[in-house]
Amino acid sequence: MAVTSTPEFRIDSPIDTQPPLVSVVAPSYNGSRYLAEAIVSIFAQDYPHFEVIIVDDGSTDGSFEMLQALQQQHDFQLYRQANQGVSAALNYGLQYAKGVYVATPDLDDVMLAHSLSVRVAYLEQHPEAGMVSANSRYIDENGAVLKDEKRSTSSRYDFPDILRNARVCGAPTALYRMEALKAAQFYDPDIKVQDFQITLRITHLGYFVDVIPVLITLYRRHANNLSKRYKRMLEADMAAIAPYRQHPEYEAGKAQVIHKALKYAVLEDKRDALRLLRSLPARRWSKATFQRIKRLVLKWPRRR
Repeated sequence: MAVTSTPEFRIDSPIDTQPPLVSVVAPSYNGSRYLAEAIVSIFAQDYPHFEVIIVDDGSTDGSFEMLQALQQQHDFQLYRQANQGVSAALNYGLQYAKGVYVATPDLDDVMLAHSLSVRVAYLEQHPEAGMVSANSRYIDENGAVLKDEKRSTSSRYDFPDILRNARVCGAPTALYRMEALKAAQFYDPDIKVQDFQITLRITHLGYFVDVIPVLITLYRRHANNLSKRYKRMLEADMAAIAPYRQHPEYEAGKAQVIHKALKYAVLEDKRDALRLLRSLPARRWSKATFQRIKRLVLKWPRRR
């Protein structure tokens, strides 16, 4: 179950005079429009000890060439692979990472200057946490603010809660303990979406996932966000929970995954939404189910 109050945490708590190295490992794919702003924000961190590793995942929009040019201004490692997806790109970069902690920002988002220092301070104070996440401010393609996450208290989650609620700690706001990533054997490259699978893998090992009420990232919403391609997300989420079929919370987690897909299916593919509804056992229906049905009925095309 979730613990709504984590052990005491002070943002201004000092870190050792020898601060631990953080590896910022960032996948890049066809995001040339936002690369410069994202990289500037990484190198504007107030944390004094980090390395940056960028892996281009077979971009076709000139991103790799832009990254090569940006390398003349910023000190980062740059690698390139044929397009294999974000999980494989992260695994590629992690083989070069030397940090005690790992951040995996998207290169269309903007890291606020205290992003690393706040999360490192937290993990230094809470060795039982395998990762820590925090709040985002959602912005549009042009940087206009859409909304802020409203979390005002810290939360702690264990594996049963993560599985039961299909709870995802987004990669742009997560800082991982390297030892936890190694113990989890990093990412399954066949699961193209990275954040849910690694949250499950880390907590399954007995680590906690903690979330703190500190704004650290500007998260960009645009047409290319993976969350908008719900069928691919559904496939990845089902693959992520598949290893835990024998766990008592598996069926509840599966229902949550379907509900998440329904949120988009009722708007984008009505017939697929009906298929997903039929796959939900009646005992797993909830308030969210009826909300999805209501939207499906209201949006169903009428014959003229």
